[in-house]
Amino acid sequence: MALDLMKEKGVPLEEQLLSFNWRDMVQLPVSKLDDDAFTKVRIILMNGIESEQLRFKHVCGRMNEHLQLALAQVRRVEQFQQTTINWLLPADMSPLEITLGYEQVAIEVTASIAQNEPDPYLAQVYRFGLLEDFDHLYRYSALYERTEGKDPNNILQSYTDILPGRPTAEEHRAPEDDLRNYYKCSSAAPITKMNAYTLVGGEYQTHDFYMTIGPMFSDPLARQLYAEIAAIEEQHVTQYESIIDPNESWLEKWLLHEANEVYNYMSCQQYETNAKVKAIWDRFLDYELGQLHFVIDLFKKHENRDPAEVLPPELPEPIRYESHRQFVREVLEKEVHLRARGTEFVDKEDANSPSVQHRQALNQHGAPSEIVAQGYRWMPGTELIQKKSAA
Repeated sequence: MALDLMKEKGVPLEEQLLSFNWRDMVQLPVSKLDDDAFTKVRIILMNGIESEQLRFKHVCGRMNEHLQLALAQVRRVEQFQQTTINWLLPADMSPLEITLGYEQVAIEVTASIAQNEPDPYLAQVYRFGLLEDFDHLYRYSALYERTEGKDPNNILQSYTDILPGRPTAEEHRAPEDDLRNYYKCSSAAPITKMNAYTLVGGEYQTHDFYMTIGPMFSDPLARQLYAEIAAIEEQHVTQYESIIDPNESWLEKWLLHEANEVYNYMSCQQYETNAKVKAIWDRFLDYELGQLHFVIDLFKKHENRDPAEVLPPELPEPIRYESHRQFVREVLEKEVHLRARGTEFVDKEDANSPSVQHRQALNQHGAPSEIVAQGYRWMPGTELIQKKSAA
């Protein structure tokens, strides 16, 4: 669907705020097992995208007094949009089951982005992060089977493999090895900007969720595993936010945030199979177009620039919400050995590098991700069923 950002103006901002009420925001949730797994993937991602908008606008308001009211006006609507989306997750999904969904988001969305990224270096950055999230799914799957006795594939619905990736215990890096080269805002393709903004929102949400959920477990190993993987998610946020050009002005970044929301709602709308959820994507797509044009007017007023300098006439091809199993397997085979050195990727690390020393300190008493997966191999069914059958 070609969507002209300049012509499609959506719902005016002043009409959006008055359209919400509590019953409207807190709707019947989707089904844990009956709805397609990608419906939950989209819900989780869009919650992260909306969370990123709130985070950015709060920070922007602290730095720009003249934009504070405008930011607050848009932010209030996005608070309600995020509530509507986040409350779609069903109450019978355990924290570990939602965690499996978070990692499926990271794998399948990043795989789509990596294949659509025209910049070879940034495509490599995405493939590098993908293999780490792939391993996180494997570690959490082991924890899920052993603590809840259930098959993680009930949540993943066979879209995503459950296999080791780059070992989580080897992902811990010194800060200087987590920064990447950034795209140039004056020359980067529109899809390059959308990709970066999307993954920052997704990964930041994952980090915050793990930091919130981890302490709620009573099992000591589960608590340690969440602590370990939350640290990697913070590294991923560092990696992905570092590829965004820091020379973009505050209003330029705001404009791109709004365009990114339009892009993501459009992507969700095109792939959604649940009619009720699709109606939400349709509605919020119109809202985001209205918010985008609200910011376009601010951009013209305060920066005296043509928004066409920043925005493409039409949005890029959408994120593909489908299984990327074959692509992930090929990346796993070819690139699992890669490590980061500065902003580049190398075959081997220097044994005395800061990252190796950092990792050795963290893992000196063992890595929770290694302990939880000892002897684990996913098979249909669960460990409890397999042990009962063997007996």
